[in-house]
Amino acid sequence: MWLQRARVDRGETAPTDAMPTTAQTAQSREASKRIRLREQENEVLRGAAAYLAQAHLPEKALPVRDRARR
Repeated sequence: MWLQRARVDRGETAPTDAMPTTAQTAQSREASKRIRLREQENEVLRGAAAYLAQAHLPEKALPVRDRARR
């Protein structure tokens, strides 16, 4: 396995889907990290947007116990 990887990295054999170059593997790993981070950021923003959207509704502004007294 490591011999095959060395041959691919040196350019002696063509990279394949099953055996990409070390640089391609590193790029893929970095891209996956960036994608995962963006997905986490989007989740936080969705939650914040939902929270702020509810804060501007008149009925949602009061806690449940205060709405029951009305």
